[in-house]
Amino acid sequence: MQLLLATANQGKVREFQTALAGLGLQLIGARDWGMLPPPQETGPTFAANARIKAEHYFRLTGMTCLADDSGLQVDALRGAPGIHSARFAPTSRERIAKLLDKLRHLPADDLERRRARFVCALCLLGPPGHFQVEGSVTGAILGHTRGSGGFGYDPVFYYPPLKKTFAELSREEKNRVSHRARALAKLRVELARLKLEDEGEGEA
Repeated sequence: MQLLLATANQGKVREFQTALAGLGLQLIGARDWGMLPPPQETGPTFAANARIKAEHYFRLTGMTCLADDSGLQVDALRGAPGIHSARFAPTSRERIAKLLDKLRHLPADDLERRRARFVCALCLLGPPGHFQVEGSVTGAILGHTRGSGGFGYDPVFYYPPLKKTFAELSREEKNRVSHRARALAKLRVELARLKLEDEGEGEA
């Protein structure tokens, strides 16, 4: 089964490939397909925007599409940047700088008041069916960056159970605890169920 991943972010593509390994899927990134125009992400929630992306790329390609919408919600900012996480500022460095500036009134060591969560909504749309799942992980925003891995807000997102920012996690650690990993684990269950149903129909 081929799946078109509705993202040009190669970091996400690698996470998808690792999380869905062994299911007999051929994963194709949107960038690999060619010059596809991006959709207008006008939904009010992560789930709505994931559905918009999946529908958009399904119409363009006819392929079963797997889309995600994810972002950062900071309690002290009433859930911002939220669905605007990727458009909070032009670059990752500027987005982090803007976020830290908005939290500058909070003590850097007050992790409770700097509480935040990453959220990932996934939508699969195509001949196998349609379903959506969501995963999240809670942490806090540090007052400075730490680590050189990951992407986006990872250098300032501190995960207390491992005492590291997401940018300090190994790929294996991140693929175990991240919001996307948790959503993909739920998706994996659904895909495995669909595969078993298909095999059962074939035997009949």
